[in-house]
Amino acid sequence: MKAVVCEAFGGPEVLALREVPDPPPPGAGEVQVRIRARGAQYVDVLMLAGKYQFRPEPPFIPGSEAAGDVIGVGPDVTRFRIGDRVMSRHRLGAFAEVGNASAENCDPIPAGLSLEEAAVFRGAYTTAYHALLQRGRLAQGDRVLIHGAAGGIGIPAIQIAKLYGAEVIATASTEEKRSICRAEGADHAIDYRGGFRDKVMDLTGGRGVDIIYDPVNGPTFEESLRCLAWGGRILILGFLGGAPALARTNYLLIKGIEAIGVRIGGLNEAHPEIAAANTRTLLDLAAQGKLKPRIWRRFPLAEAAAAVQALIDRQVIGKAVLTG
Repeated sequence: MKAVVCEAFGGPEVLALREVPDPPPPGAGEVQVRIRARGAQYVDVLMLAGKYQFRPEPPFIPGSEAAGDVIGVGPDVTRFRIGDRVMSRHRLGAFAEVGNASAENCDPIPAGLSLEEAAVFRGAYTTAYHALLQRGRLAQGDRVLIHGAAGGIGIPAIQIAKLYGAEVIATASTEEKRSICRAEGADHAIDYRGGFRDKVMDLTGGRGVDIIYDPVNGPTFEESLRCLAWGGRILILGFLGGAPALARTNYLLIKGIEAIGVRIGGLNEAHPEIAAANTRTLLDLAAQGKLKPRIWRRFPLAEAAAAVQALIDRQVIGKAVLTG
């Protein structure tokens, strides 16, 4: 089979399309998937650079989310049959034509999603749902500030926050991105460059927001804290803005603020039953047409390096998909 291989730690230049052996037949609890589409996400950038918490040694095949057709089932698998269309989660190996996955990490593709949309659905939407509803305790009428709102986990956050009755303020760097945030349901979309606190306080009548959804962190973190209302929650999802910020704990104390870490992998490991219930809820919403990923661009598998570079350059609005 063909696969994109990371041959050394580095940037997109370390990726190469190679002929590699097919994976072995699926073992107990596994299915084998002919992968038709797979998502390229920022975690792949970090993994190529050797900067992710899970650090495989090269050579390895990157990629963790995909969708395709079941072409083999393990001896004890009863949930899937050959020919079923599934979305699958892989620890590694999705940047290939064929991959094995645990049957527990696969789901039938709901009628509301295309194959490509299904390939990029689970990771982003389970992250946003867990962050907002469970870690952030989102309630109807809450005001939510979403940083990186046009990104891969930002657009799902807009959709979910609106679905559950929030007022959404989105931040994004260009008018094109802000326009898309509004099209996805954001009530307001603002430019964060040059400062955003005054704009947020203006939009909230001086009160501030209840929740900040923050995959950016870095230099904007302190200004974000100043946007929170009394008892507000800032959800820390990543560090796209640079080095992790140092929280001023006196400010947390004075305003009764909670700084809350969100890691979907941690939920999967510690509470797989909650993670599975979340996925069922989200797939039902997708089947009803209430949630839908935005596909920015489709790249052939051979152009995986170009997709990764687009992520690094922050060109991607929503999701990039590798096809074929």
